[in-house]
Amino acid sequence: MVSPAEHEATFPPPRPSAVLTGDHDLGEVTDRVLAVVTEPKVPATWWLVFGLAGLLLTVFLYAVGYLLIVGVGIWGIHIPVAWGFAIVNFVWWIGIGHAGTLISAILLLLHQKWRTSINRFAEAMTLFAVACAGLFPLLHLGRSWFFYWLFPYPNTLGIWPQFRSPLVWDVFAVSTYFSVSLVFWYLGMLPDLAALRDRATGRLGRVTYGLFALGWRNSVAHWWRFEKAYVLLAGLATPLVLSVHTVVSFDFAVAIVPGWHSTVFPPYFVAGAIYSGFAMVLVLAIPLRSLYGLHDFVTERHLNNCAKLMLASGMIVAYGYFIELVMAVYLQNPQELATQHHRYFGTSGVMQWAVIVCNVIVPQALWSPWVRKNPVWLFGVSLFVLVGMWLERWVIVIGSLQRDYLPSSYGEFRATAWDWAFLAGSLGLFFVLFCLFLRYLPMMSVFELRDLLPRSQGGQDGSSLKVTPCP
Repeated sequence: MVSPAEHEATFPPPRPSAVLTGDHDLGEVTDRVLAVVTEPKVPATWWLVFGLAGLLLTVFLYAVGYLLIVGVGIWGIHIPVAWGFAIVNFVWWIGIGHAGTLISAILLLLHQKWRTSINRFAEAMTLFAVACAGLFPLLHLGRSWFFYWLFPYPNTLGIWPQFRSPLVWDVFAVSTYFSVSLVFWYLGMLPDLAALRDRATGRLGRVTYGLFALGWRNSVAHWWRFEKAYVLLAGLATPLVLSVHTVVSFDFAVAIVPGWHSTVFPPYFVAGAIYSGFAMVLVLAIPLRSLYGLHDFVTERHLNNCAKLMLASGMIVAYGYFIELVMAVYLQNPQELATQHHRYFGTSGVMQWAVIVCNVIVPQALWSPWVRKNPVWLFGVSLFVLVGMWLERWVIVIGSLQRDYLPSSYGEFRATAWDWAFLAGSLGLFFVLFCLFLRYLPMMSVFELRDLLPRSQGGQDGSSLKVTPCP
């Protein structure tokens, strides 16, 4: 008989990939991360991305101005397709914003240390994606300057929101999600803002970072309050990951349109949101680690774990596609059967089969550990997922409206150049905001990275962020 000790000596258990690699001390970690902000020379790639995004943002601003003057008739919407690219883009951007809160809040509560290197820019991604998403319902109103009618404010006209409408639920769900995510993101940056304040060489930088650092002095009392508030906000933000996109799914599920009226939509939409969100995290993380030489901080373990979560959520999405077909056949509802037939073999067939390829077939490559750890292949799979999830929203929103209950009211949707301008312009807005974030704020949490260092290098082995009594 071989004893357990002898067996372990002969066949040692595999060691997991380190959260951080390389031999870094506390000062080097701080210098590497904050140098992205404090270094006066900006990489040429940053200027290229910022310039292209700025051009797209200019197109977006022009399109918004033209829309407000002429009206929503410049889009391809009509009766029965009253919802077009605007709602497709809205649902897509809201989904992208889910990964940031999941990484920041849920993984923090689950003590997943690997989240540290990616949580800061994932939170920023959440805020910018939600900002892009929130614009489209406002523009879709037609008279966008009356957006405040959606809020229950005291007025003499007797105008009150219709609280039985899921579109009103969206207002409160999205605004709450944005507000909590913003506070959570800002609170987590306080120690790093204080570090930038102390390193700033110009008076403007010292004053600006000093104002936003809120008098942080790195005292024990400050750290105790910070850690307590950070964990409490994480607990508050966690239910939002499930609730926000569930409310968005109610825009469709409570309607009687064939293809929408389904109880599978809430979990199906939440899984799809996490799926596209992690795809965007990888699309951002992979170029960033190469551009700024952060391979020691965003390691193979981060790529592998994000890919696993993307694969798991992708399988749930694939199950949602399957269960829609099964329920249509099982219920033998003529309208549901016709809708599913139209999706796969009608005018929406090209879109639907592209969805299957992008969201189901291509991500099966993530079963391979080599693909999960290969940045180039993982980047390509993530792009396929982002495109596939946008096409999925197109099939759900537009494909279902094209075929209602009455054959006499059938109609095909034709996107106009303005529809594509708004989609491209929203991408420009997102990347302009993200580039400015990279330039003026730390993309990673310095104090959490320092905490992950082993004790021999001055760290705490990730043992902080546990609320202890303040002395």
